[in-house]
Amino acid sequence: MDTPIIHVDMDAFFAAVEARDNAELRGKPVIIGGDPKTDVRSVVSTASYEARKFGVHSAMPLVQAWRLCPQGIFLRGRMSRYVEESKAIMAIFSRFTPLVEPISIDEAFLDVSGCQRLFGPPEEIAVKIQETIREERGLSCSVGLAPNKFLAKLASDMEKPGGVTIIPANRVEEMLHPLPVEKLWGVGAKTAVKLRGMGVQTIGQLAGLDLNLLTASLGKLGEHVWALARGHDPRTVELTREIKSLSRETTFVEDVHERNQLNAVLLELAEDVARRLREHGLRGETVFIKLRYGNFQTITRQTALPCATCLAKPVYSASVELLDKIPLEGRGVRLLGLGVSNLAANIVSQQTSLFETQENVREQRLTETLDSLSSRYGTKAVRRATLLERHKGDKTPEE
Repeated sequence: MDTPIIHVDMDAFFAAVEARDNAELRGKPVIIGGDPKTDVRSVVSTASYEARKFGVHSAMPLVQAWRLCPQGIFLRGRMSRYVEESKAIMAIFSRFTPLVEPISIDEAFLDVSGCQRLFGPPEEIAVKIQETIREERGLSCSVGLAPNKFLAKLASDMEKPGGVTIIPANRVEEMLHPLPVEKLWGVGAKTAVKLRGMGVQTIGQLAGLDLNLLTASLGKLGEHVWALARGHDPRTVELTREIKSLSRETTFVEDVHERNQLNAVLLELAEDVARRLREHGLRGETVFIKLRYGNFQTITRQTALPCATCLAKPVYSASVELLDKIPLEGRGVRLLGLGVSNLAANIVSQQTSLFETQENVREQRLTETLDSLSSRYGTKAVRRATLLERHKGDKTPEE
């Protein structure tokens, strides 16, 4: 195996952490996402394998999950706990190789080239990683080992939960070609329908197509899936993944009709996104919003800022201007989101930028004070006055 790539995927991660921390949950259908009686707009984040037997899966509306599995144990989840656990797992990966690329909170790619002298052949390393996570963290994971990232991720999904699947270079076609075309990255429901219209059901059939025919039908996507179907993926394991945008959205319990209420939500979203920009040492040049009506029609809008920023106020002002241009026409809003893109490092010179207004300088000083207070007392301890009414009655974690 020229470049041994390992993909580790934690099994039902959030639910597994809850069951490990609470013995009463073990072996029971645990569903993370909220209370189906009150969080009627929420979706399933993670479902234990016991819950999956009833048809419950991630991204399913929580109400539907409750109908399928009324005996399930529904939890809102503890994101801070999952982040803490994720850091511990990533630290385990780093013991085996410095080439670790996290791709989400519960999965990562590892390049174990050159690690054989310390830990044995790649096949043994894959097993050792799985055993270490089970022994030290009390959690199960599925592991795939293959010559590239696409095949490694595909392998980790073949024997879930708790499997170790190896796709050797000399067996790629044998293991890959019988699979349905939906297993290829980039082939969604619409593309699958189009491929079936061409008589293509399996990856092997797609690999046998003429590339010109495929690109004529799918464009650049045709080149992408044709290469994957032949087991080719040139991407390497990256030590750092570039953050292209930061965003946050909220789904309302009941559709919102008032612009003033939507503006208040935008302010809260802007505060959160701006804070995360500062935490990552970034500034952004483009603000975008996402709005979904009660009938699920979704609208997105974006605008460029006069200069890159990591402050909430200019982000908020731009988002309100975008929202003002979207007609409500009596329709309620189900979801509202805000984000910032076109990011760059937050390098601040000794002199104030020519684009910085006196108001922005005051905002910068206020922000520094708020960040200092939030780091000591938590992000909910200090809020702008305009957000107090929206959160009247909220309790801080200390209460």
